[in-house]
Amino acid sequence: MTSTSDTAVSVTPHTAAHRRLGVPAVTFMIVAASAPLTVLAGGVTTTFAVTGVLGVPLSFLLLGVVLAIFAVGYAAMSRYVTNAGAFYSYVSQGIGRPLGVGVSIVALVSYNAMQIGVYGLFGYQVASLLNTKFGWDLPWWLPIIVCIAIVGVLGVNRVDLSAKVLGVLVALEFLVVIVYDVAAFVVAPEGVSAQALSPSALFVPGIGAVFAFGIAAFMGFEGAAIYGEEAKDPKRTVARATYTAVGVIALFYALSSWAMTIASGPSHVIKDSTEQGPNLIFSFLESNVGVLISDIAQVLFITSLFASLVSFHNAVARYFFSLGREGVLPSWLARVRAHSRAPWAGSLAQTVLALVVIAAFALASVGWVPPKGAPAILFPVLTLFSWLTNTGALGLVLLMAIVSFAVIGFFRRSHHGLGAWQRVVAPVVSGLGLTAVFVLIVVYFNTLLTSDPTAPPSATTFLLPAIVILSGVIGVVWGYVLKRRNPRVYAQIGHGTEEQNAPEL
Repeated sequence: MTSTSDTAVSVTPHTAAHRRLGVPAVTFMIVAASAPLTVLAGGVTTTFAVTGVLGVPLSFLLLGVVLAIFAVGYAAMSRYVTNAGAFYSYVSQGIGRPLGVGVSIVALVSYNAMQIGVYGLFGYQVASLLNTKFGWDLPWWLPIIVCIAIVGVLGVNRVDLSAKVLGVLVALEFLVVIVYDVAAFVVAPEGVSAQALSPSALFVPGIGAVFAFGIAAFMGFEGAAIYGEEAKDPKRTVARATYTAVGVIALFYALSSWAMTIASGPSHVIKDSTEQGPNLIFSFLESNVGVLISDIAQVLFITSLFASLVSFHNAVARYFFSLGREGVLPSWLARVRAHSRAPWAGSLAQTVLALVVIAAFALASVGWVPPKGAPAILFPVLTLFSWLTNTGALGLVLLMAIVSFAVIGFFRRSHHGLGAWQRVVAPVVSGLGLTAVFVLIVVYFNTLLTSDPTAPPSATTFLLPAIVILSGVIGVVWGYVLKRRNPRVYAQIGHGTEEQNAPEL
């Protein structure tokens, strides 16, 4: 799992020398960002445990279809809007600048929620591994505090993880997951059953919560458009890479989550996920493949989470920076360091926000009563990780639904020689489909909080979705305020700005 950023970019044209990325390169960057061990060990096991729904594998296939249709209009628009603003720019140019501002704020809130939520999974896994291997009984929040400090230092110094190192680690992750999949079908304690792929296993109470977890696994597929300025042929590269990435992600996670139901058996996978959480995969590997492979997988899981946290942090810092530079948010957020040009103010803002949220959850963990069958140690997974990453996923679905309709608005002014399928039909279908997914997530959001589709809603059930929706409304209102107060800033929204000398530290 990764993120995109609403960055304002230079209007200076990119030369052929800058356009180096082909379809394989862009596709790899998107698929690599999906972090297979994070999705499977963290996301899929938590989905089974929280929702009690067996049809998780089918949800990946259905979401893949919806997102592939979404990609038709999205990729078509990417041929004509090639700046790095992505969603922010698309909505601004397709519907209007005020809604573009609203989208940028929703994106900022969503990616912050996603980044901070992943800390919950990281804290649990590090504390669990240290306890298992060395007998250290550490509170889950202690590794998170250390990690926040490290990520914060990297952020204010603009230290990005090596693409080559990340490429090797992701390749090893995929290899480990493939080994797990093969072993699952070989062991198959209840035989190879297709029960998890049956519609009756998915279309049950809690389906919206399943979609929330599932959409998070695709987070980052929309990032192909961000590479439009660096693609060899932006009119074709972005579209082809997006289709390829969606297909690979959907099929790989559908197969691997199905393998998880085979590894435990359809009648036991929900119970096993509830009791073991992310360790379900690693305990299976230890018992059926070998301790060494299990240990390697756990280390790769932690490095995957760390890489995701750094990526999200840098993206959020860039969001703060670019919106501060464009005048949408306070200008002090655009401050950079003199020697590294790192957006230190945005980075610091994200770090402080993460610390505040982690402290609040640490206090809330005192006296927490886990769902039936779940150990108390899973608190950061079943609350911090589950609640916030799915809040971020809710925001992402809302953004994509709006972008679908923005595509229609963009091509209404000029067809650019495209057919009705690309300009209207596919965007309408994806817009309606994503809106339906959004509604289902909201309706079943309480399941994410209580692990019980029949439980009465609490204040949090309404609070978390409201944070996403109200932030968008506030952003739209602020867009109209900018239109009246500062026409120059308003005119730049969603169209990129020339690089300026940002205030330095």
